[in-house]
Amino acid sequence: MAPHMATGAPRKGFLSRLLPASGSDQFFDLLERHADRTREAAALLAEMLSKEVDLERQAERVKTVEHEGDEITHAVIERLHQTFITPIDRDDMHRLISRMDDVLDLIEASSERIWLYELRRIEPEARAFAEVLVESVKAVGNAVRGLRDLRDRTALIAHCTEVNRLENEGDRLLRRAVARLFHDSTDPIHVIKWKEIYDNLENAIDRCEDVANVIEGVALEYA
Repeated sequence: MAPHMATGAPRKGFLSRLLPASGSDQFFDLLERHADRTREAAALLAEMLSKEVDLERQAERVKTVEHEGDEITHAVIERLHQTFITPIDRDDMHRLISRMDDVLDLIEASSERIWLYELRRIEPEARAFAEVLVESVKAVGNAVRGLRDLRDRTALIAHCTEVNRLENEGDRLLRRAVARLFHDSTDPIHVIKWKEIYDNLENAIDRCEDVANVIEGVALEYA
């Protein structure tokens, strides 16, 4: 199926004559910029959990990146309202950027909690979570870039499959992390703090899978 209009969906060959390449490129450029911001935020969060860094300063850096992502999200939604013909289905585009923004929001929430809770002893599973999250957002970025050329559907779906695999790994990590947290810790406040952070990290990985599901659906629809 080809790019959509409000009253129907003409075939791709017809739309390619109506829609300037730059019109499609604007949407894809914005999506890729958002994916880049998310990868940057995930890397900053991973540093908070693996290195000796100034937690407040690092959380502020993540917040700045998250704000940039919000601006990109608003730009995409604004263009959706202003553009008659979109490169992929309008609803799919809206779901895609919304789920991408959810990932970035959850990364920012995680970094803020690590700073506000003054967590000096980092749980080993948290580092593993961050590594899985970084790999997930990288795979999402690869999938987002694949939207420019839907002819290579095999490669695009392979990136989505990798995101799904990492989501399963995140589920296993959450079970292991929570089990060890409740087994080893005698401080209930420590447990509450880390349980919230684990949930945010796992939810961020889940939202990566949501992004991949939207992209996979687009790939199948346009096959």
